[in-house]
Amino acid sequence: MKLFLRRVRSVASKEYKHILRDPFTLVVALVLPLVFVGMFGFVIDLDYKHMRLYVRDNDQTSVSRRFLQEVSSSGYFDQIPLHSPAQADAALQKNNTPAVLIIKPGFGRYVKSGDPASPGQLQLLTDGTDNVQASIIQIYMRGIVEATTALFAGEDAPAASSRIRTRFLFNPELSSRWFIVPALSTVIIGLLAIMLTALTVAKEWENGSMELLLSTPVRPTEIILGKLIPYFLLSLFDVLVVFVLALTVFRIPFEGSFLLYMVACAIYVTGALALGLVISVVTRQQQAAIQFAFAVGLLPSFIFSGFIFPIENMPLFFQYFTALFPQRWFLLISRTLFLSDAGLAPLAPAFWGIGLFAAGMITLAVFKFKTDVEP
Repeated sequence: MKLFLRRVRSVASKEYKHILRDPFTLVVALVLPLVFVGMFGFVIDLDYKHMRLYVRDNDQTSVSRRFLQEVSSSGYFDQIPLHSPAQADAALQKNNTPAVLIIKPGFGRYVKSGDPASPGQLQLLTDGTDNVQASIIQIYMRGIVEATTALFAGEDAPAASSRIRTRFLFNPELSSRWFIVPALSTVIIGLLAIMLTALTVAKEWENGSMELLLSTPVRPTEIILGKLIPYFLLSLFDVLVVFVLALTVFRIPFEGSFLLYMVACAIYVTGALALGLVISVVTRQQQAAIQFAFAVGLLPSFIFSGFIFPIENMPLFFQYFTALFPQRWFLLISRTLFLSDAGLAPLAPAFWGIGLFAAGMITLAVFKFKTDVEP
């Protein structure tokens, strides 16, 4: 046992010195997390705001003007007034016109009457080529119309038979940044961990230094553990960098258990590092290794994790297929612990998912990491 630990420590010490001498590894580990957090955190925004809205007011009453003030103050739309039907037709012919709002004559009179049988008439024309934006415009406009109608309806207007009071839990402002930033660790840490081991170990295969290491009495298991430990600690440092930036720069709350979060990060990083070792053993070339690293690091993080596309909206086959990727489970853990104070019990399936993946990758790495250097 002492000999085993001594060999692992020797390989880890050698790898630690290699990291300090390799500027590429230091840039990947220390600079790329900052770049990725800045890019994804500030660029990706799922909130639709300041959408162009062409407006033709054919009512010209105090009610219609107040309604347009409500539209502007919402922050969702930037109004562009139209003064003639010809301008409205011209706006509709443009490919960059998200929506055109036409207020029909008598809008103010019908709104003040509060008669559900004779509501104020509005016509909203949206660009259906962007179906997501068109649906969001319709939802936003419906809410503004309901608020304006309630504001101007007279006291004698019939009361609603029921009322829904909505409260948004865990994300009261429905900020997409609260949705995106907690998931960044899934993409950033997973990709960096894979790249760190895949590229650096593949470089050793190309330089011939791996053959020298394999000619020693050190066993494959000891080589794998010795190489994983320095990159494991480096990846955990990246985890803390992303975590601190999320709290300080993006002002994302963290409601869950920090210990539970770090345990999940440790398991997820271990699986990603082992996957990088498998890639390096299979490819043994830096160019091929970086292609594989990006393919298995980025694509599952964006497509099969729920980072952008909800898994519940996928066909049934792909809903089960995504269970094979640890990105899905770690993203669930990260978002849940950031925005709620959930414990281990509701996250147990996710921990099983990343745990089984890590165990499988380590086993595969040991199996593929043979002392025979011939392909």
